[in-house]
Amino acid sequence: MKTAVSLPDDLFIAAEGLAKRFGVSRSELYQKAIRAFIDDKKNEGVTESLNSVYGMERSDSRLDPVLERLQGASLAREDW
Repeated sequence: MKTAVSLPDDLFIAAEGLAKRFGVSRSELYQKAIRAFIDDKKNEGVTESLNSVYGMERSDSRLDPVLERLQGASLAREDW
């Protein structure tokens, strides 16, 4: 798909130089840059979501005491 994009002159010049340096077309450079940006951002918020479930801020984040005892009892004893 073709599209028109407006860029500041300095960004366009830097992109032209980079494309030339790596021996790729302007289109390929922009495709790679957009793909990298999308890949970088697609998991944004995952850490925050996990922290909201498992984070220390939650007062109910501790393991149920009964489950904690059962898990501890299931571990093999070791001599130190």
